[in-house]
Amino acid sequence: MAAFVLALSACAGAPVQEMSDARQAIAAARAAGAAEHASVELNVATDALSRAEEALQRRDYGTARKQAEEARSHAIEAQKMASENPRP
Repeated sequence: MAAFVLALSACAGAPVQEMSDARQAIAAARAAGAAEHASVELNVATDALSRAEEALQRRDYGTARKQAEEARSHAIEAQKMASENPRP
């Protein structure tokens, strides 16, 4: 029962860490040159972060968390793609 309550409380709060992680991953992707070498993936990441921010404003923390995690994932992929195609 205690584990259930702990899990429930983790889902109930604002996804502060997930939002921060997503923002940092997007910044790292941009710094790696993703705007040039992985623009589609970077755009998907930024769009997901925008949806997360909108959900956060609505206090829909579950959706915000999911979208922030999606943003982070796509940003990491964008950074990887950019790193595979370094700037000249």
